[in-house]
Amino acid sequence: MKPALFSYARPETLAEALSLLAEHGSDAAVLAGGQSLMPMLNLRFARPAHLIDIKRVPGLDRIAVEDGKLVIGALTRHVDVLVSALVREHAPLLGMALAHVAHAAIRNRGTFGGCLALADPAAELPACAVCLDAEIIIASAGGERRTPAREFFRGIYTTALADGEMILRVEFPVQTGWSWDFDEVARRHGDFAMAGLALGLRREGGRIAECRIVFCGVEAAPRRIEPVEALVCAPDGSAPAMKALRDALAAALEPIESNEYPPAYRIRLAGVLLERALARQGLKTP
Repeated sequence: MKPALFSYARPETLAEALSLLAEHGSDAAVLAGGQSLMPMLNLRFARPAHLIDIKRVPGLDRIAVEDGKLVIGALTRHVDVLVSALVREHAPLLGMALAHVAHAAIRNRGTFGGCLALADPAAELPACAVCLDAEIIIASAGGERRTPAREFFRGIYTTALADGEMILRVEFPVQTGWSWDFDEVARRHGDFAMAGLALGLRREGGRIAECRIVFCGVEAAPRRIEPVEALVCAPDGSAPAMKALRDALAAALEPIESNEYPPAYRIRLAGVLLERALARQGLKTP
C-alpha cells in the first residue's frame, strides 16, 4: 500500500523543527527512525498532513552522564544504547531490554525517543523508563518541560505529548545498590511481547528494601505494581509465597483484552515472569 498525501520537511535545526511543529500542530507527525511510523503510513493507520523529518537536527543523539544523571538523546539509535559502556554501567536494564527489541536491522534505525513517543504497550523501553524512574524532557516552540516517565504514558499509543511538542532527551538518575532484570515472552525472539517484565531490587541489611515491578505487553500503559512490590519487600527479609504474589498480581493488573491473548493468559505470563526473575535474583519463592 501507499501512504496518503503529505508534505515533507527536513529541518536542519531544533528551532526550525519546533517552529514547524507549532505551525502544523495536530496535522504533523515527527519522523525519527521511522521503523514504526513508515509501516503505519503505508497502511494508512497514520495520515498526517505534514511529515517533519528531524534526523538532521544536531545534538539529539548523544549519550552522556551529567549532574548525576544518564542522558540519552531522543535520536539515539537503539544499537548505540545497546553497546554503550555508559548505559551498561549506569542503566544496565536498558541493555537487557534492548536485546529483546525486534532485530538488528530495526535496532540500527529505531530511535530511543521515537519508541517512547509511540507508546506501544508491548514495547520494552517505556516499561524500563518507568522502572528506572526516568524523566522525559519535552520541547516545543515555547520552551522545555519535564515529565516523569510514570506520568508520561497514558494508554495505548497515548502519551503526555501535546500538539507542537516532541521528546528532546530522557534522563535517568544514576542509582547505586540496585540489581536489575528484564525478561519477556514472545512467540519468537524479536516478535512483540505477549508479556514482559522490568524488575529492580535494592537490598539493605540482608533484606529487599525497595522493589520496582513494571510490565509491558500486559496493560495499556506501563506502571509500577505497588501492591506486589510491597509483598516482595517483606520486613523480616523472608521470601513471599508465590501464591500470594500471583493473587496480588491478579487483583492489581488490568490486562489488555484481545482475541489473540485472553486477559487471564497475560496475568498468568506476568506471574511466570516474576517468579523467574526473582529466582535469578536469589529470591526463591515458596
